[in-house]
Amino acid sequence: MTLPDTFFEISIPEQCRILYLEGEFMMAIRYYKYKVNLYLLGDKYVEVFYNHKFDRIHKIQELDYNSSRINFYIDQINITELLDV
Repeated sequence: MTLPDTFFEISIPEQCRILYLEGEFMMAIRYYKYKVNLYLLGDKYVEVFYNHKFDRIHKIQELDYNSSRINFYIDQINITELLDV
């Protein structure tokens, strides 16, 4: 499956359903007040930001390869071929 153009326009519960059914969980990190789960959906990496204090998903976004969070992932999974994008 490829990431639909409308994926980030649908509700968070629907995004979660798609990620759970069609995505592949890669890993989780702690990032400030969030637990960030990284999923592979088609050919895109998607981050799910979960706030434990409020017991809710704050946001879901495509992985930003220019973000400092990339350093948490780079040694755990092979995303180097995607960095050339």
